Amino acid sequence: MSTLTDPPKESFRLSMLIYDTRYRSATIQVVAMIGFMILIGSIISNTVHNLTDLGKEPSFSFLSEPAGYDINQRLLDYDNQDSHMRASLIGLLNTLVVAVLGCITATILGVIIGVLRLSSNWLVARLMTIYVEMFRNVPVLLWIVFIMAILIETLPAPRAFRGDTPEATMSVFDSVAVTNRGVYVPEPLFHNSLGNMHVFGESALRFDVSLDLMAFLIVLGGSLYASMRIRKWADALQESTGRRPTTWHIRAAVVIVPSALLMLVLGLHLGYPALKGFNFSGGTHLRNSLIALWLALSLYTAAFIAEIVRSGILAISKGQTEAAAALGLRPKRIMNLVVLPQALRVIIPPLISNYLNLTKNSSLAIAVGYMDLTGTLMGITMNQTGRELETVLLGMLVYLTISLLISSAMNWYNNRVKLVER
Repeated sequence: MSTLTDPPKESFRLSMLIYDTRYRSATIQVVAMIGFMILIGSIISNTVHNLTDLGKEPSFSFLSEPAGYDINQRLLDYDNQDSHMRASLIGLLNTLVVAVLGCITATILGVIIGVLRLSSNWLVARLMTIYVEMFRNVPVLLWIVFIMAILIETLPAPRAFRGDTPEATMSVFDSVAVTNRGVYVPEPLFHNSLGNMHVFGESALRFDVSLDLMAFLIVLGGSLYASMRIRKWADALQESTGRRPTTWHIRAAVVIVPSALLMLVLGLHLGYPALKGFNFSGGTHLRNSLIALWLALSLYTAAFIAEIVRSGILAISKGQTEAAAALGLRPKRIMNLVVLPQALRVIIPPLISNYLNLTKNSSLAIAVGYMDLTGTLMGITMNQTGRELETVLLGMLVYLTISLLISSAMNWYNNRVKLVER
């Protein structure tokens, strides 16, 4: 309730948007946003007008036209008479394959190399230093081409596997063929297969889902959940009684046995590659372009991740390791249980940037003939259709979406592992 001593309330005036500090910052931001939107609108309008004058009015109808080109490495069924959208989808999946494999491999190598750089063994530490300095100071494109050249020039041709006394032999129990055309590995097959499920019919986004794979993932997911519940039960028992029960064998059986039984019921067997004619047939073919790109991006990015891991470890006070050693923990256990968990808060933020860089660097795949998103949508499709603006915009949107998803996932993980203050 107002009284006679309360000052009169000042009525709002337009001049307050500029002179009143309570409104000035918001006014400036609104005006700047309006100006920015006007600029963007003007650029878009001018671009559309110029393209219309050239007879190239912006349109995405070209995505439904037949692509007319083949894609050598693919995860889904594809024919050169499929649409450009289908070809772009195949290229996108190829990009995601390289990004996922590269991030996993680079992380494992980076952590190992980063830890070894701090080794007390002088030779090991110096060798890791040479690795880091060598890979991170040479452009990744050169590494991609260099590794591709090594694979082509040093590995045997398929004809070397022919004859009673061949020049080259298959490795790993005569099941893997390593050639200058790629690596042929066994593929899993099932006598009692559950078949496939068709998704999206005959559209450009169609694909078949293996019911065998779905069953395996469901069983494996259930097994991992059961293993996690056993671990939580052991943690709770240790918290209440101070006694930690031995559960590793139970957890291993829970994870392995159900999946093994499922594979037995489905009749799992392997389809081995065999030399027929001028090349191998059967099995799964990993082309040299995929292997070269995967290795080059992994080794290159691992050098940067190693430095991030090393800096994260050095950020932890030596008192932490000394206290753990005083409790009787061995160096390996100290690193796994004390140092690395605390170093994650320093490691993860720059690690996100390296994952993003690896994903974007995969666009260099065209240098070795690997058909990723850049090679399909922003390569052959753009050249055939003449739709430079549309294809580049779509490519930028896809890469932006992938980067934002990676960043969001890593930020979520960072929040999960960060130190919680009481």
